[in-house]
Amino acid sequence: MRKLKSVLHTAGMFALLLALSAGAAGGARRKVIIDQDAYGRAGSDEQSILMLLQSPQVEVLGITIPTGDGWRDEEVRDTLRMLEIAGRTDIPVYAGAVMPLVNTPARMQRWSAQYGKLVWYGPWLQNRPDPYLVPPSPAGEPGIKAAPGTAAEFMVRMVHKYPGQVTIIAAGPFTNLALAARLDAQFSSLARELVFMGGSFNPVPADNKFSAEYVNSPRLEFNMRFDPEASSIMLHEPWKRILEVPVDPTTPTLFTAQFIHELSQGKAPFDAYLARYGQVLPMWDEMAVAVWLDPSLITRSQVRMVDTDTQWGPGYGATLSWNPDTAPGMGEQPVQVVFAVDVPRFERTVLDLLKAPSPSR
Repeated sequence: MRKLKSVLHTAGMFALLLALSAGAAGGARRKVIIDQDAYGRAGSDEQSILMLLQSPQVEVLGITIPTGDGWRDEEVRDTLRMLEIAGRTDIPVYAGAVMPLVNTPARMQRWSAQYGKLVWYGPWLQNRPDPYLVPPSPAGEPGIKAAPGTAAEFMVRMVHKYPGQVTIIAAGPFTNLALAARLDAQFSSLARELVFMGGSFNPVPADNKFSAEYVNSPRLEFNMRFDPEASSIMLHEPWKRILEVPVDPTTPTLFTAQFIHELSQGKAPFDAYLARYGQVLPMWDEMAVAVWLDPSLITRSQVRMVDTDTQWGPGYGATLSWNPDTAPGMGEQPVQVVFAVDVPRFERTVLDLLKAPSPSR
């Protein structure tokens, strides 16, 4: 009986996601806040932002930036410059957290000495000790500045302004979300839903260098382990709906050199920029955006109760999960976890959005 209830719950959640997408496509644009560690030029981070800007279904209220793949201030600069190139300087960018809630470079050095080196540390242990040092950008410096105020304050303000209407799409560490939740206890319950890229369950190793991050430690994924305490706070908040895209469905994907060349033939104002600075990377963040825009891309998903390990040890920052009837009952929330997508359709969706003329506003 418990298994049947779990299956019915999963089917119901999936049907709800499809219905929400269909309803939005035929009505008002969906309001979105993008929480993104948008580091570097082009790549998965920026391309996922541009997909949302390109969608006629979406109204982007703003972009909030935490430290993640890079230090916050460099990510803010790169995001502002990208928006200039895209002709979307109307989108405000808010600086968020510089450091995680508890984790530090010194703690990660100690962790690595005890439990082994990780493949990716973001800006830590990468000869980038100064969080406020912003090196020159080959793409040029932006002429616009970040909006005043903090990322957390902006998020809270928007969910109060548009109760039940704002989707948070988070694709970096979750420090900004945790700060917003602690700033205002109504924050998550006033949002429409949370969509996030993060976590790792049991990914099939890809035949590329990026599998090194998870082949020996399949539950340690960067977005969750960079700030485990923030991730755990986020996953215990009373969101109306949570959709998670972990590493698992992204392993068959790669934004190839051929895709980058195809962008060079596109009609969006930023396509030459993406073609010049394009990176051959798995399509992590693009997938989170694509399955939210079109849930029919999902071929397998399941409802899990999800948390992040915050205990110091070899599993610090690891993804924890249970079936709904076996969770500890400590405030874990049901999460619709995407485990597989229609990869050819997904790739086409990404390329078509990024190559299309920008929609009129």
